[in-house]
Amino acid sequence: MESPEHPQTPGWTGAVTQCTPRTRQEAAAMGPDPLCLGPDGHLATSQSPWLPWMLPIQSPKGDVLPDAHGGPSSNSSMTTRELQECWQKEKGHWKPVKLLFEIASARIEERKLSKFVLYQIVVVQTGSFDSGRAVVERRYSDFERLHRSLRKAFAEEMEDVALPRKRLAGCLAAAAVGERARALREYLRQVHAIRAVRRSREFADFLTRPELCEAFGCLRAGRYARALELLGRALPLHEKLTAHWAPARVPALCALLLCHRDLGRPDDAFAAGERALRCLQARESHRYYRPLLDAMVHLAYALGKDFVSLQALLEESRLRRPADRSVTLKELTVREYLS
Repeated sequence: MESPEHPQTPGWTGAVTQCTPRTRQEAAAMGPDPLCLGPDGHLATSQSPWLPWMLPIQSPKGDVLPDAHGGPSSNSSMTTRELQECWQKEKGHWKPVKLLFEIASARIEERKLSKFVLYQIVVVQTGSFDSGRAVVERRYSDFERLHRSLRKAFAEEMEDVALPRKRLAGCLAAAAVGERARALREYLRQVHAIRAVRRSREFADFLTRPELCEAFGCLRAGRYARALELLGRALPLHEKLTAHWAPARVPALCALLLCHRDLGRPDDAFAAGERALRCLQARESHRYYRPLLDAMVHLAYALGKDFVSLQALLEESRLRRPADRSVTLKELTVREYLS
């Protein structure tokens, strides 16, 4: 039972013994290292990171110094071509991580007053282990909205990228649909090749927002099982698209926590909360930091886990950044993806 008078309950408001810092082994157990950039701008995985020792090191005289990984010896005098060949060989130590887009199929959707084509977009991650592909369906009008938003936000970068035109007549014919599907696939590849665009909110919203809006709507309506189903489909793709900015995934992970918690699955809820905390990386100023910690304290207490260290972080944050009113995690999360 919570009580402000007993130090071993979540309601305790007095001093809390600080937990010892995690060791390197403990930190490694929290999850994989973040992605890093390789020499040509691609992302590298923690299993095959690009590191400075992959490049030959030269002395002030220009000699190539030896390294601990079988590099050129100090007696070698490598030509430019030999250095390039050495680099090409060392480049194989890491694999670029990128997304591939395919339009696997198209189907005609009939409504009461309209008929249109839905294109099935398949997104696959290469360069690292990918447990599954992501599949979404979008209309041509969705591509049009994406193109307008990207042209507005990235006019210079999108100057030479054109959206395939839509035919006014015969647009539902099988040949026309197939031709447009191939053109839209090429459009997605061109757009994703632009670094600023592939990291933009506009691009991520195009591929994930409809499903996330529906999932959060189910959360607000108390349809937690359906919300979990939708989040299970949208989150893997959302994680791929936001690899450069982990905090963008926090609202969806908190929605996952709430669904599991309210369905009586505290272990799964706690696991989702741990993922969200790793994404925040101790950003105390983030609006989700304090409500998430508060929810995790109560889950840890219910599961018999170490809640004291979590509560210590929460109390420290309250002391450093006092707030007039505290908001619960659910109050905050249900405000997301309202439209």
